[in-house]
Amino acid sequence: MNFQFQYKEFVWLFGAILVLIILFLGVLRWKKKTIKRIGDEKLVKALIANYSSRLFTSKFIFLSFAFALGVLAVMNPRKPDSVGIVNRKGIDIAIALDVSKSMLAADLPPSRLERAKQFITKLMNEMPDDRIALVLFAGKAYMQMPLTVDHGAAQLFVSSAGPDAVPQQGTVISEALKMSANVFNASEKRFKTVVLISDGEDHDEDAAKTAKDLAGQGVMINTVGIGSPEGATIIDPLTGKNKTDAAGNVVITKLNEEELKAIARQTNGVYIRLQSSDEAVSLLKDQLAQIDRKAFGDVSQMNFKSYYLWFVAVMFVLLLVENIIPERRTAGSSISAGKPAGKS
Repeated sequence: MNFQFQYKEFVWLFGAILVLIILFLGVLRWKKKTIKRIGDEKLVKALIANYSSRLFTSKFIFLSFAFALGVLAVMNPRKPDSVGIVNRKGIDIAIALDVSKSMLAADLPPSRLERAKQFITKLMNEMPDDRIALVLFAGKAYMQMPLTVDHGAAQLFVSSAGPDAVPQQGTVISEALKMSANVFNASEKRFKTVVLISDGEDHDEDAAKTAKDLAGQGVMINTVGIGSPEGATIIDPLTGKNKTDAAGNVVITKLNEEELKAIARQTNGVYIRLQSSDEAVSLLKDQLAQIDRKAFGDVSQMNFKSYYLWFVAVMFVLLLVENIIPERRTAGSSISAGKPAGKS
């Protein structure tokens, strides 16, 4: 990796130089108009005999260069230290975790959601060289964490996931798949996989179509089913009682395996029903092992040499010079310049 800027998003600040130029030209125009408005040209020349437009322009040039160097310093130019470069080989995995209230069912004790979290943690421990992203979904999908090799931070996000993270209830699998696909680099056509973990309870008619579209983009979707086809009740955490519908009937949530299998088939992925976390992780690892692995620089583990201080130092020198330069000529140069006019 060569020379780069850490904060490229601040490049727009260079646009302020154009504003400075416009203001500078506006001041020059205002000065000319003011001189004409005064009237007597000889009197005006005598009054501003010591003024130097060249010095005034020089001050502006120094100020503009100082501003440009300040912007470059803010963007933090840097180069990776060759000693600190870490190259890993791995794949990019987007984990889409269902956090709807049906995942609180206890047919997979202690609950579907807790077992899903255990599965994700074991998967990350078994695949340390892979970048992981986390998407949480229920009635809406949210990007919880972009692609990272910092599995420690990823586990914190996973452990805190719950129904409260997505207030809108439901199971929008199609939206979760789209959000998961967005974490990948669009220019790369390989090495992408989504691990969808859900009970698939709510029928999302767009899910299979979305999966087919993502297959065309080189995304493999592997699905993990949580729960049992027989179903279970949902304990409301607020009341401690079984959740009921509007008619007062106890809600039974069932694993919808057919939908999850159909999604996996669309992308040549596999469907795994989670019963033993160790077995499920092993099966998924075997599936992912078929994907070509790529090398990528782990920026989070790199040591960089930053050069912003050099730009700051030159910026301050230019500002100092700009401050020292006067807009008026010195008395000596003024007398010298006016000598021919003073002959008698």
